[in-house]
Amino acid sequence: MAESEPQEANYDNMVKMVEDLNRDLEELLEEVEKLTVQATWMAYDMVVIRTNPDLANSMRRLEDAFLSCKEEMEKKWQEALME
Repeated sequence: MAESEPQEANYDNMVKMVEDLNRDLEELLEEVEKLTVQATWMAYDMVVIRTNPDLANSMRRLEDAFLSCKEEMEKKWQEALME
């Protein structure tokens, strides 16, 4: 009887370890799937930009307009703080 208790505890530990491993592997698989989706969208975006140079130019103009607007807002904010 005394020998069966350590074996049962060992078996229970082994089952818990396998369940933990399974859970960890599922979490890793989910993370890899998320990364795969992100990489796929990045590749898609690169193909779109390379096949449509107007899109890249539009994005640059949009970024320039955003930065200009941001700079102007910062100036106005500083002026408001000085008053």
